[in-house]
Amino acid sequence: MENLDLLIDLHKHAKRQGPGGVKETEKAIALAMLDKMKQLKIADIGCGTGASAILLAKQLNAQVTAVDFLPEFIEVLKVNSIKEEVENSIHPLVCSMVDLPFSDEEYDVIWSEGAIYNMGFEHGIKKWCRFLKPGGMLVVSEITWSTNSRPRELQAHWEKEYPEINTASSKIKALEDNGYSPIAYFLLPEHCWLDNYYRPMQRTFGDFLKRNSNSKEAWAIVSAEETEIALYERYKSHYSYGVYIARKLEV
Repeated sequence: MENLDLLIDLHKHAKRQGPGGVKETEKAIALAMLDKMKQLKIADIGCGTGASAILLAKQLNAQVTAVDFLPEFIEVLKVNSIKEEVENSIHPLVCSMVDLPFSDEEYDVIWSEGAIYNMGFEHGIKKWCRFLKPGGMLVVSEITWSTNSRPRELQAHWEKEYPEINTASSKIKALEDNGYSPIAYFLLPEHCWLDNYYRPMQRTFGDFLKRNSNSKEAWAIVSAEETEIALYERYKSHYSYGVYIARKLEV
């Protein structure tokens, strides 16, 4: 089994594929000042199994295009949307976020929680800008330094994993330089990492290893995840996901 298949197997039955939370998504909706009565067209890019897409469909009068490049995640999203009785408001799409089949100025809102790193923050906000209507809202979460200096071990890890990690001021400047007016920003709190993501994942490690015959490759994935978890537990004051909310400029 290829490593991607193993990662899919580890994550596809999880409620979340990254840090986040219901209250934090609701906070972002409020800070973006999204009108709950207005008919909105939203693209949730990198939706995973649909935690955010389903909440957006429940909270707003919206049609949500839920995009992920992994068909396994999209199949779980479809099942979850039926369970939550929002299947008529969610339109699943298996597609790469770098090659979206959207029209110019098609969406009122582009939403992406914990996924834009797959193409890089600045590349993503540039690429997606044309799909937003003038005055439309961009809501993305992105791993962010919360201090100006870090322990060497932590710096080395994240520079290897995601060289574009940076401070909030750098991310906000990128928004300002690429056609957006930043509206709000906040950091995800600790429970979004530990209670909502890491602890549930750790509880699945035993079954995951059994399903995959305790293979060397499966153990390597568990080891990498445990290393990341230990780093967060040790150095969580230095980083989190930042949630960035910005309006596309009206030319």
